[in-house]
Amino acid sequence: MPRPRKCRKVCHFPQTLEFLPAGGPAARPPVILTVDEYETLRLIDREGLSQEQCGASMQIARTTVQQIYASARRKVAAVLVEGLPLRIEGGDYQLCQGGECPGGGCFKQLYHERYAKTKGVFTMRIAVTYEDGQIFQHFGHTQEFKVYDVADGKVTASEVVDTNGSGHGALAGVLNALQADTLICGGIGGGAQAALAAAGIRLYGGVTGSADAAVEALLAGTLDYNPDIQCSHHGGHEHGECGSHGCGEHHCG
Repeated sequence: MPRPRKCRKVCHFPQTLEFLPAGGPAARPPVILTVDEYETLRLIDREGLSQEQCGASMQIARTTVQQIYASARRKVAAVLVEGLPLRIEGGDYQLCQGGECPGGGCFKQLYHERYAKTKGVFTMRIAVTYEDGQIFQHFGHTQEFKVYDVADGKVTASEVVDTNGSGHGALAGVLNALQADTLICGGIGGGAQAALAAAGIRLYGGVTGSADAAVEALLAGTLDYNPDIQCSHHGGHEHGECGSHGCGEHHCG
């Protein structure tokens, strides 16, 4: 029986999950770049890390990095040469919480340290997309979360947290660093939902109204939400911004 592949640590989930060639033929199948392949390109080609440093960041061997990186570059080359759509989804990965980032400089490290959970103090942390007391309706554009700590079925503390300019799927990394267990939001695309699932965050989408009231309703078991919610801002998706077609699966336990 083959040994299961080790999950790769991914620090930043992609902001944009789909790219379409301008003026290209319609309905051509996209090239699928996995999230871990994307991460090797980001670390090596964007951040300038060596393959050895990339391996340390992703917590895998340099030889594994070489294989993933080579596959990623072949796919990107096909996209550029043949004018194909590109979609980022799936792969064997786990989002980092900020505590594992080597070398410093990751804003999630600050969140991880500041919002670290103290064992036994509370049992749940709920995040809500937030704007002026209300649930902000477009997950990918939210600028603030209101975060609630819950113990014994009651809110014990709450705080409004800036998202640091992150958007779409990358917001799952922010929530992961905040160590949120649950998200309440309005509209949200499939790619962002996949990122939340990868981070182990339970989603209650399609919720409107007061953020505080929604949290109280969740705790009371009366929250009205839509389990099949999809983002619908601007009447549709613009170039895959919300990742409606980026609903990949990863296979890490």
